Amino acid sequence: MTGEGTRSVRAGLPEPVAFEPTLPGPVFAAHFHLPGEATGPYSYGRDTNPTWTHLERAIAELESPDESAEAIVFASGMAAISAVLLSQARSGDTVVLPDDGYQALPLVREQLEAYGIEVRTAPTAGDAQLAHLDGAKLLWIETPSNPGLDVCDVRRLARAAHDAGALVAVDNTLATPLGQRPLELGADFAVASGTKGLTGHGDLLLGYVVCRDPNLAARVRTWRKVVGAIPGPMEAWLAHRSLATLHLRAERQAANALALAEALAKRGEVTGLRYPGLLSDPSHRLASAQMRRFGCVVSFDLPDRAFAERFLASLSLVDDATSFGSVRSTAERRGRWGGDAVSEGFIRFSVGAEDAPDLIADVERALDEAGAAG
Repeated sequence: MTGEGTRSVRAGLPEPVAFEPTLPGPVFAAHFHLPGEATGPYSYGRDTNPTWTHLERAIAELESPDESAEAIVFASGMAAISAVLLSQARSGDTVVLPDDGYQALPLVREQLEAYGIEVRTAPTAGDAQLAHLDGAKLLWIETPSNPGLDVCDVRRLARAAHDAGALVAVDNTLATPLGQRPLELGADFAVASGTKGLTGHGDLLLGYVVCRDPNLAARVRTWRKVVGAIPGPMEAWLAHRSLATLHLRAERQAANALALAEALAKRGEVTGLRYPGLLSDPSHRLASAQMRRFGCVVSFDLPDRAFAERFLASLSLVDDATSFGSVRSTAERRGRWGGDAVSEGFIRFSVGAEDAPDLIADVERALDEAGAAG
């Protein structure tokens, strides 16, 4: 099996054709030539597209390099999340969600319940979802959780869920396929927002689902066709192009995140510091058993809202922006959105690919200025 760097650079590329580009450009077509019976691979733009095909093959290779898997790409991460939940669960079924996951999950819960689906929730930490699996149809795991960065034991939860007759989906957005491979840990679905670390430039929206069971994949693909949650060809092409640097970005950003977390651990005004790569982090041991890299997100608390806002305003190398995973560092006071159980001074920091000494110096200067102005 080839290494991660080789896979990232070459995943999903078609066989070489003389005088053709290595990665063909995006195919902009609503319809294709379709004489006779509709038996070819491409017929109508809502169903299939050659640009999607290359990207889907690439993502499947990254999420499941040892075994065959099928990827389905979507217009956004939320489209991918919705496709798994709503293609698998029916009225009367039970779904188990984390209560500390992505901010939009409460909206998903409302929609599921409106369709007559029972939703149970529990925290990520301590594998608390184990207590809610009896009679469940699907378990949704988010590890590390966003934004709190708690970690749960995917292997343990997947075994218990399967024993209870439930399917298992893992949101792999924060880790990316180079940090964690949920299918190898026992999940039925690996789901992610490709908007973030997978593509890493903050310039497109994308989501995907990967699974090994062709029947499960077919249901997800049918859902995409019915609701039309398809990515544009340009977005798909940009995403595939961006995969070539995934291993470089993931390695650099994880190293920078650890360096920043170690520096923050020495600051008196910083509390509640979380990064699974830190030896002192409560999730480090478990994360080390199922992750190969610990991601680019560091979270921590500052004394209050005003201090946090002064800190963000004082940064010069870090943009005050939502989302994460870009090569440019971003940070935000997460409480400004509401919906997350965090303090008013909670910071979610997405570490980019800048030089670590420059980034740390900028953060420490901003902390000093925020404290002095208080």
